[in-house]
Amino acid sequence: MVPFEPVAALLEGIAQIVSPCILMVLPLVLCGSLTGGSKKPAAVIVGFVLSFTAFVLTSRYLVREMHFAPYHVKQVSLTLLLLFGLVMIAEWPQQKNTHTKGDGAMTGLFMGILTGLLWIPCAGPVLTEALLQVVKQESDLGTTMAILSFATGAGLSLFAVTVIIRKLIRKFFASHAQGMRKTSGAIIIFTVVFIAGSMGTQMAQAQKAAPLAEGQTGLQEALAIPYIAPDFSGIFTWLNSDALTMKQLEGKVVLVDFWAYSCVNCVRTLPHLRAWHEKYHDKGLVIVGVHAPEFDFEKDPANVKHAVEKWKVPYPVAMDNDLATWNNYSNQYWPAHYLINKQGNVVYTHFGEGKYEVTEHNIRSLLGLTEEAEAPQSQPAFAQDQTPETYLGYFRAEHFSSTKPMASDTMADYSYPAVLPLHHWALQGQWTVGSQRITANAKDASLKLHFKSPKVFLVLGSATGKPIQANITLNGTAANMGKDAPEGKLTVDKHILYELIAQPEHKEGELEITTQDAGLEAYAFTFGQ
Repeated sequence: MVPFEPVAALLEGIAQIVSPCILMVLPLVLCGSLTGGSKKPAAVIVGFVLSFTAFVLTSRYLVREMHFAPYHVKQVSLTLLLLFGLVMIAEWPQQKNTHTKGDGAMTGLFMGILTGLLWIPCAGPVLTEALLQVVKQESDLGTTMAILSFATGAGLSLFAVTVIIRKLIRKFFASHAQGMRKTSGAIIIFTVVFIAGSMGTQMAQAQKAAPLAEGQTGLQEALAIPYIAPDFSGIFTWLNSDALTMKQLEGKVVLVDFWAYSCVNCVRTLPHLRAWHEKYHDKGLVIVGVHAPEFDFEKDPANVKHAVEKWKVPYPVAMDNDLATWNNYSNQYWPAHYLINKQGNVVYTHFGEGKYEVTEHNIRSLLGLTEEAEAPQSQPAFAQDQTPETYLGYFRAEHFSSTKPMASDTMADYSYPAVLPLHHWALQGQWTVGSQRITANAKDASLKLHFKSPKVFLVLGSATGKPIQANITLNGTAANMGKDAPEGKLTVDKHILYELIAQPEHKEGELEITTQDAGLEAYAFTFGQ
């Protein structure tokens, strides 16, 4: 997978100048820029960039953390847009001295803030495409930078057009400002009516296509508005099955599971998925595992096939190497479960681990099974002070604490600090830090991590294709080693997730990995029970 970078978002934003979406806000930007002093156009663009970025990040938080439906966020945006359109067509008092030099910067900033808010309904789908890589990786810093870059690119395009038009028609605009403003307001109101009508039609179609079928009235935490399940598209290859389509699966209850084999959270859900397949496959349940790669090596069919065999996955697995199906579902998470009724509509979703009893209840309800299943074994609670997932490639690296700053895409000699803070990591010896991974360039190169968690997992691989030996210690000893590092000895022969540490309780520790061969690749630490 090619890593998403803010520069790509910037270019995507600049390219919006040829998008129909930009036509909706261009009249607003012009209205805010053609009068006033020379600073006003820049103030409009600054307001546009800042408000758009802030609103997208707030919407992302509401959807992810507060569980607001994206539909409601869009409703808020359309309401703001409608109100602004009404303001635009209303009678304004005549202003004097509109050509005074330096006049209107604050007014322009306010106009830009409103314009940025109002671009969301149209720009949303484009923004989702542009930020796909970042959003799915759930990197808050990366997401913020990419959204800001995207908005800046769009703002630069608008600024260039505004400056040109300002020079060409400013005098004409000054004498026809009221008429052009009202025309812009009418365009805005028409746009709101069109988008709202489209949303209403989609809702009506979804409700018509998703009647409350047998058992569906008993669903727990069901979607308020079911929607037609997107099809599987762009699949590189299928494992355990011939190619499937949603049309073929009509009449079945379908559970679509987005996963990646190096994701420890996904791996921990697999026993539940296997159990559901065994209990309900003959009763009409079809589970489809859509393997959506996070790292380049997860695109290799041999690697995925090995993982499928290792974890004894019995149901169909679709390799979504280009994330086409992931994008069809507007998915953002590993793992993610989409439960689809017999009519082909998504009626329940769950993201992350847990809620197994709710998911199984809903499976049984859609299958028409009335008796409740035995409650699944409860999962240990996630500790709030547990070390978060830690990426090592420079694109998403955080808490790097070697004495020398990280050098990108070049070999460098690193040293440990005197003290390594909690949740931080450091290198010693010769390493090359790439966008997705770090690679040891010599024997005895080492990596240290100060963590807090019962277990530590690390995605590792071999750059040479040959097995690489490494020594593992916890606080300087080989105690409490994970299943992949017995007595502190680790052999890395595949690009997979390795369990390095397995402590009996949740506590701090310092893990050190020392490679015995050049070519050891390390991608990301994950933690948990």
